[in-house]
Amino acid sequence: MAVSLASTSKQPIGDVSPIDLDRIRADFPILHRTVNDRALVYLDNAATAQKPWAVLEALRTYYETENANIHRGVHFLSVRATEAYEAARCKVQRFIGAARPEEIVFLRGATEAVNLVAQTYGRANVGTGDEILISTMEHHSNIVPWQMLCEQTGAQLKVVPINDAGELLLDEYERMLNSRTKLVAITHVSNALGTINPVAEVVKLAHARGVPVLLDGAQAAPHLPIDVQQIGCDFYAITGHKMFGPTGIGALYARYDLLDTMPPYQGGGEMIASVSFDKTVYNAVPHKFEAGTPNIAGAIGLGAAIDYMTEIGHAAIMAHEHDLLTYVTAALESIPEVRLIGTAKEKAAVVSFVVQGVHPHDVGTILDLRYRKRNRLPLAKDKITDQSVVHLFQENGCG
Repeated sequence: MAVSLASTSKQPIGDVSPIDLDRIRADFPILHRTVNDRALVYLDNAATAQKPWAVLEALRTYYETENANIHRGVHFLSVRATEAYEAARCKVQRFIGAARPEEIVFLRGATEAVNLVAQTYGRANVGTGDEILISTMEHHSNIVPWQMLCEQTGAQLKVVPINDAGELLLDEYERMLNSRTKLVAITHVSNALGTINPVAEVVKLAHARGVPVLLDGAQAAPHLPIDVQQIGCDFYAITGHKMFGPTGIGALYARYDLLDTMPPYQGGGEMIASVSFDKTVYNAVPHKFEAGTPNIAGAIGLGAAIDYMTEIGHAAIMAHEHDLLTYVTAALESIPEVRLIGTAKEKAAVVSFVVQGVHPHDVGTILDLRYRKRNRLPLAKDKITDQSVVHLFQENGCG
């Protein structure tokens, strides 16, 4: 069972002003509701984060006052919508440290971003006998697109192992890089183990052999400061709904020189500069990869989420989450029947655990029921009753 409090490094944070938790909770309308007469405690941030008023208001403002298609009209609403959409692109650019806004492609999320790279750069550069490297800790969204590409091209998918703590084995990774390696695709932060990978070193080792690197930043972007130029990666994928933004919106960062040479991902409106029955001229990047009417409101909402996170500040977020991770880890380790899964030295505040003799589905169900009811519900063999994990979380304001 995995519980996501948020994500942060265990490195010393330094002196930062503490977060006003009451103010932050007040920013999220869903946390005002009760479930079976008790205040909502939400511990599923790794799956999707809740939305603050600032994001909800941005969505409502667009639909109520600026709703129009973008890039294609000269009337007032179209111009305003286009400005808001492109302003959101610039916010993403600054948020992840890209060199220019044209390096940001809006998509439905990190999953589509990985698929875009697989079906554009991958199809153009990977062939029979070539190899693609991923790691054992990947989310399936960073596995399946590469399996599909390998089936299409005759390439092979190679998997870099991890140790018992859930850490990438860099020596094995370096050994597996060879002349057949055409792409490396690695997660920045594991959604299940919480491991924060040494991505700068991963990129350095790959680039020494001329191999480009895609980083899955879906779990990193919400909570870690990101600078893609400093990291040196060639592609970086993020998703809005894990960073307090709407669902159905995300972005791909790609180095401009790569993006400019990649073929279009889909065909249709906006990705063309001109079209006739004889010939189509494709639009400039990033529009070449944004076929059809995009999720305009979603992009604007993502921009509002970035503003919200920036206002709070990464340092304050990381310090608070560091305290949560330290506390929860120690508390769970004190329960004999509980075993933590993922204990990397550099770890995000994603806590996975198993309970001896109890299926994870049952653990989740029983904890949810204990949250709903004050009456005691027995676990298998009546274990850990007196040290209820959910009671632990509730007492300490984790939600």
